[in-house]
Amino acid sequence: MGSAKIKAFYRLTKPGVLYGNVLTSVAGFLLAARGHVDVWLFMVTIVGMTLVIAAACVLNNYLDQDIDALMTRTKQRPSVTGEIKGAHMIAFSAILGALGISVLYLWTNWLVTALAAFGFITYVWLYGALSKRQSIHGTLVGSISGAIPIICGYAAVANRVDAGLIITFLILFFWQFAEFYSIAIYRRKEYAKAHVPVMPVVVGVRPTIAQIFVYTVRYVISTLALTPFGYTGRVYFGVMLVSGLWWAWVGYRGFAAKDSDAWARRMFRWSMWLILLLCLMLSIGPVLP
Repeated sequence: MGSAKIKAFYRLTKPGVLYGNVLTSVAGFLLAARGHVDVWLFMVTIVGMTLVIAAACVLNNYLDQDIDALMTRTKQRPSVTGEIKGAHMIAFSAILGALGISVLYLWTNWLVTALAAFGFITYVWLYGALSKRQSIHGTLVGSISGAIPIICGYAAVANRVDAGLIITFLILFFWQFAEFYSIAIYRRKEYAKAHVPVMPVVVGVRPTIAQIFVYTVRYVISTLALTPFGYTGRVYFGVMLVSGLWWAWVGYRGFAAKDSDAWARRMFRWSMWLILLLCLMLSIGPVLP
C-alpha cells in the first residue's frame, strides 16, 4: 500500500473531528482524576476512544458520500473521489471499532465500554443515517453523540454516573448547538443544496441566532456548575465565567449583525478557542485553588 493510499485512509478518520473529540476525553479523564493519574488507565482509555471515534468517522464518511459530493468543503474526501472503495471503508471501520471496543472492555470498565458503543451507534446510525437527513432535530442527536467522549474519559476514572459526569455531558451538549448552528448559518446554501434540513435552512437565520444565544448561555451556566458541586476551584470558575460571558456577548451581538455570515464565522472561531480553554481548565481546574 502506497503512502497516498495510507493518507487517504487516514483522512477518512476526519482527523480534525477525531482529535477534537479525543481531547475532550482527555479533559474528562483528568477532571475525574483530580491530579491522581493512573497512567496505564489513561493510555488505554485514550487509545480505545481514539479507535472507536475513528471507526465512527470512517463509517460516517461511507454513509455520507451522496451528501458530501454536493458540498464544497467535503467533495474532496476520499469517500467521494473514489480513492477508497466502499467495501474497504466498511472493513476499515469494523477493524478500528472492534479494536477500540476490545481495548475499552479489557482494560477500562463496563460503563466506558457501554457509553462508547452508544456514542458510536448514535453518531453513525441515529445521527448520520437518519436524523441528519430527515429532521431539523439532527443537531440534537449529533450533540448527544458529540458529548459522549468527554464522559467516557470521566467514567474511566469515576466508574459511575454522578453529578460530574452529567454536568460535563451538558457542557459539551450545549456547546455543540452554538458551534454547529454557527457553521450552519454561513454554510446554509451548501446544506440546502445537499438537502440537509439544518435550522437556518428550514426556519431561517434569525431564529437560529436566537437559538445560538440561548445555548451559549446554557453552556456558560453548565461550565460554572462544576465549582459549587465541588469538582473545581475558584480559578476555574473565574476563567470560565469571564470567557463564557465574552462568548455570550458575541452571541448576543448576532441579533444586530448586518452580515450574519461574518458574525457566524466569528462565533464559530470563538467556539474553537473556547473548547480548547475548556479542556485545559477541566484538566487543571481540580488541582487549582
